[in-house]
Amino acid sequence: MANAARRLDMIDVAPAFTSGDAAAMEARFAGVSTQDMLAELLAGELKGRIAAVSSFGTESAVLLHMVAQVDRDVPVIFTNTQKMFGETLEYRDELSERLGLTDLRVFRPDPRILAAKDTTGLRWSYDPDGCCEIRKVEPLRRALLPFDAWISGRKGFQSSTRAALPRFEVDEGRLKLNPLADWNKERLETYFAVHELPRHPLETNGYPSIGCKPCTSKVLPGEDPRAGRWRGWEKVECGIHVPEKPGEEPAF
Repeated sequence: MANAARRLDMIDVAPAFTSGDAAAMEARFAGVSTQDMLAELLAGELKGRIAAVSSFGTESAVLLHMVAQVDRDVPVIFTNTQKMFGETLEYRDELSERLGLTDLRVFRPDPRILAAKDTTGLRWSYDPDGCCEIRKVEPLRRALLPFDAWISGRKGFQSSTRAALPRFEVDEGRLKLNPLADWNKERLETYFAVHELPRHPLETNGYPSIGCKPCTSKVLPGEDPRAGRWRGWEKVECGIHVPEKPGEEPAF
């Protein structure tokens, strides 16, 4: 009897989403409220495939509250760079308890990478891009491995580089949602008040945008809300929201 043709197992390496998918989502949800959009996607086609990524900063409570209203079991990822303000860690725990989040996932830098690339813990002082790559970008990349999509809390008003922010985009083959892309500060403040959400303890001390302690300073009246991030450096993003260039190797 002739041998049966051998069946080969094929591994699908195609990205979960393409830029065309993001454009279709953008059109599909044009004019749909943020809450309704999240309710449809989190309880529908993205259920079990998506995580929320949060810095637990001054505005994070709004988006996390919306997510929790739909599904408290949606995983929430927090990257602890080990350079965070203690107040941020306390706020993270307080807000998670308040909202009833059931799946908070904390990712830290790989200690082997730290030993090789930041033995003194001072890389932030001479190479902030490399520090962010090691302490934030690489841990988040690991955290997102099980997911096809993720939710970001970015807003267009936060800085000039975010002014044209879409609600949907693709990042490393994953669908990235920016549900608050078109929200302004007044709308956020109203949401905080209506839902009586707790505020980050550093906000009233002049920190409208909070990252790692060594690279975050107070913002003066009239300055861009993110002016206190990496002050003195030509740097406006940590690297999570900066797409890699073709052929570019990670800095870590």
